[in-house]
Amino acid sequence: MAYQKRRHRPRLGDVLGEERGAYFLAPPPSYTFIHSGALTLDRTLGGGWPLSRVSNIIGDRSTGKTLLAIEGMTNFTRLFPKRVKARYAEAEEAFEEDYAGALGMPLDRISRPTEPLEIVEDFFDDLSDYLKRCTKEGAGFYVLDSLDSLSDAEEIQKDMEKGSYGTGKAKKMSQAFRRIIREIGRAKCHLMVISQTRSNIGVAFGRQYTRSGGKALDFYASQILHLAHKGEITQTRNKIKRTVGIDIKVKCTKNKIGLPFRTCSFPILFGYGIEDVCASVNWLIENNQSSREYSLKELKSIRTAALRSDLGDEIDEIREDLNSLVSERWMEVERSFIPKKGKYS
Repeated sequence: MAYQKRRHRPRLGDVLGEERGAYFLAPPPSYTFIHSGALTLDRTLGGGWPLSRVSNIIGDRSTGKTLLAIEGMTNFTRLFPKRVKARYAEAEEAFEEDYAGALGMPLDRISRPTEPLEIVEDFFDDLSDYLKRCTKEGAGFYVLDSLDSLSDAEEIQKDMEKGSYGTGKAKKMSQAFRRIIREIGRAKCHLMVISQTRSNIGVAFGRQYTRSGGKALDFYASQILHLAHKGEITQTRNKIKRTVGIDIKVKCTKNKIGLPFRTCSFPILFGYGIEDVCASVNWLIENNQSSREYSLKELKSIRTAALRSDLGDEIDEIREDLNSLVSERWMEVERSFIPKKGKYS
């Protein structure tokens, strides 16, 4: 009997290929996200800053770490104007309220600890009290700026000549997170921890930098962002040249909400914040998406006008148009990399 090839029956993965892509690319409907300040950064994060989760922002000096916290708290208060106040716990004693207010941060909707945080125990005690209020209100946003400025009780009591190398601090962080991580989820609070990069001494291969606090935050954080300084933004007016901002590149090295290892770049203008129109333009240019609605010349013209604040009343319409275009193109690009078939389909 001659062999007859069986007719191909479509597998479930073939039929649901588009649905599989939508599942991995669309933000989970069970999460509430706080806008980060730029659409491209939201996409990199998987939808924004999610409630009930922990994020860790790592970067060098002057890379916009505190600014991301300010914009996150501001957008939280705009989304929940009648809920519990956002909490900004500072350990560096270098926060400028007037500058944050000038950027648009509603200072009357932001609470701060009455006593400065000195040790890890102080931080978790303050966070525990805040989570109790969040449980009643149903939402919360807590920022620690920064983890590197905190010590532990053992380190403070020791002589400065007897270094502890942060072992006590790392142990305290691990113990505290095990106790409080479930409370963060139940209180629907987003915990944002800011860290500074440090040289990884003695490492010849691999990552040349690290941060303090041990491995606990690497394990419990759902989002880990690394900020890098790309360059300065300068302008010349009346033959006088000044630096008016910086270019920042962001890489999400861990993401339990969306796809990890996604990157984006955006400019930060002094006295303004993240220039989200330029962020969208940057993504379209970097991903070769400039051949349809906007030409490369038009995109560069929009970016130049946005950096000089020359878009005027049209900026809202342009922002909405660019955001819609970036959302559509982002999904197209990412969907092309999603496997069409499931392994067990």
